[in-house]
Amino acid sequence: MKKYLIVTLFITTMLAASWTTKSSSEKTTHAKAVDEKWIENTISQMTLEEKVAMIHAQSKFSSPGVPRLGIPEVWCDDGPHGVRPETLWDAWASANWANDSCTAFPALTCLAATWDRELAALYGKSVGEEARYRGKTVLLGPGVNILRTPLNGRNFEYMGEDPYLASQMVVPYVQGVQSNGVSACVKHFALNNQEHKRHETNVSIDDRTLYEIYLPAFKAAVVDGGVWSVMGAYNLIGGEWCCENAHLLKDILKGEWGFDGVLMTDWGAVKSTEKCASNGLDLEYGTHTNGLDANVKNAYDSYCLARPYLEKLRTGELPESDLNDKVRRILRLELRTNMDRMRPFGRFTCPDHYAVARRIGAEGIVLLKNDNCRLPIKADAKKIVVLGENAIKPFTPGGGSSSLKVQHEVSIFDGIKAAFPNAEVVFERGYVGQPKHGSKTYNYGQYDLSDSRTPDRLTADAVAAVADADYVIFVGGLNKSRYQDTEGDDRKSMDLPYGQDAVIEAIAAVRPDMIYVNVSGNPVGMPWADKVDAILQDWYLGSEAGNSLADVLSGAVCPSGKLPFTIPVALEDGPIKSREQYPGIKDDDGIWQESYSEGVFVGYRWFQSKGVKPRFPFGYGLSYTTFEYGQARASSKKMGSSITISVPVKNTGSVAGAEVVQLYIHDAEASVERPEQELKGFEKVWLAPGECKTVKITFDRSALSFFDAASHNWIAEKGEFEARIGSSSDDIRSTVRFTL
Repeated sequence: MKKYLIVTLFITTMLAASWTTKSSSEKTTHAKAVDEKWIENTISQMTLEEKVAMIHAQSKFSSPGVPRLGIPEVWCDDGPHGVRPETLWDAWASANWANDSCTAFPALTCLAATWDRELAALYGKSVGEEARYRGKTVLLGPGVNILRTPLNGRNFEYMGEDPYLASQMVVPYVQGVQSNGVSACVKHFALNNQEHKRHETNVSIDDRTLYEIYLPAFKAAVVDGGVWSVMGAYNLIGGEWCCENAHLLKDILKGEWGFDGVLMTDWGAVKSTEKCASNGLDLEYGTHTNGLDANVKNAYDSYCLARPYLEKLRTGELPESDLNDKVRRILRLELRTNMDRMRPFGRFTCPDHYAVARRIGAEGIVLLKNDNCRLPIKADAKKIVVLGENAIKPFTPGGGSSSLKVQHEVSIFDGIKAAFPNAEVVFERGYVGQPKHGSKTYNYGQYDLSDSRTPDRLTADAVAAVADADYVIFVGGLNKSRYQDTEGDDRKSMDLPYGQDAVIEAIAAVRPDMIYVNVSGNPVGMPWADKVDAILQDWYLGSEAGNSLADVLSGAVCPSGKLPFTIPVALEDGPIKSREQYPGIKDDDGIWQESYSEGVFVGYRWFQSKGVKPRFPFGYGLSYTTFEYGQARASSKKMGSSITISVPVKNTGSVAGAEVVQLYIHDAEASVERPEQELKGFEKVWLAPGECKTVKITFDRSALSFFDAASHNWIAEKGEFEARIGSSSDDIRSTVRFTL
């Protein structure tokens, strides 16, 4: 079914990696070994001033090396979806380079929706090549914070609501990036699950919830992925800022997980010289010293880990041993990146990367509804009417630090026109969301989508336009503007903005066979879902956005994406029930106190435990073909070191396609309250029409375990369990019982 060029760039060592999460007592085993004797010898030759200079920024995105000893500067860059354009040395404004337009890859929600580890490796390798070509040391991504609420403005940068899925997808991404001699930087560690008051929120959470839901993807990146750097978060946990939190950084990250890389700040996330010096922070960026405003000769000397730290070291108030550990970790990073003589050269905005972006985009799109087999669009269509501002709006600018300057971006409207050259493809606006785009900070190209028509006139014109169309496609959703999927702001509600619901209702009244395409990185409300024939969950797909969607609409690609999150009918159906849970309550000190009192019941865990039916469940996604599951069988009915579940899956339709076979574990009887089931395995299988393959998924005792806070250990209790095999969390096809 893939008619476009596929470039396979996999490295065998990436694909051979074990995807099983290790126990919390195991240390990282995949980080690249370096010459530790050289590191110690180099530290012994450095002055105190040289050491301190290495551990804080010298510009917005760089920190100094040691020129006297031949140690290079460290250069960082956003982000996980493409390499951000260059900024000025001391300001966020664009440097206005002519050669820094990148390939924009799909946002990470789309990657998670592919449920494809090999694509994650290919994604990481490709974006890492672009970072390497641009001379970057650290690529600031990927993000793996859990979707706790659909209102989080930054969910589009992350990998969904399930810790197992995020863990499985982050490992190959990290290894792909780092195969280029560029460090991935997994972020934001930890519990940065909202943008609203992210600099002022203190999270109260129990250890079980922390370890079971919010830490696994970070742990996988460190222990299994061998990530070379980690970025701290802005918020507090238990009253301590994340970048100064000894329990989070020293006890867990560097202690339990054995992380030997660099823990850096998010930009401006530290508050105290003493705490960040002593509690595990290694590299400081972006601290708001107001040095430039006050006309200080060198503002960066005012950072917490700069002159204030140097003075405390000179007086003996703080020990040099902590400083040496920070320098040791940065030197380790240098050997793995800038000083690696075998480091590849990288590639930038090449045809291969556009092919990768297009492929990932198409395979991440999720077909949510297809009544009357409305899709794919027939090749002999004479007239296609495309409605909605999102069909023509650029999405690579905006959204915060993931905003990109691209060589090109194919709009959805242009992609559809190119896919159906023999059809009349007509555009009608329908609604006005963000008419103009312009930025003094990021000069990524300006556009003007102004429209003088009133909302009533826009709706009337849209209804009139669809009367004689063979196909009607409404492209709506969010748009990365303020309060609509962006860093720094959360959404106000799950509703579609700009009056879209009313426009969709009006069109559906005359064309119930319409196709709705939702562009977003978050669940949105769909009160009209029963009134339209087809619904596609599209994402922010980057440079090849229009082509990726057109591949699915035309049938050139058979949809295989599965939701990485639950789409509720209404926001109140989810686990957040009080202001104490979200967005928190402001105390007398100006800190927003927030309780994660829902515990481990996040996403589908909540909906299933409460018997609440969502609009579309986690793991859900339709295809243009159909799949038949046989009876699942276990390699053993008693858990030893592991069990392998085997299930035959047959393509019973007329076109080739892929199915994601999902394994959920149910604990029949436990001493603690547990979710009804939890994802603990999946495999994506490609099948020709009529073809049958046996899918095998292996799991060990860790899949049965819960975290016991009292003993600070993972416990798998004896008793009966069920391995449930399904096409989604709500579509279980076969069950196998076994005992531990």
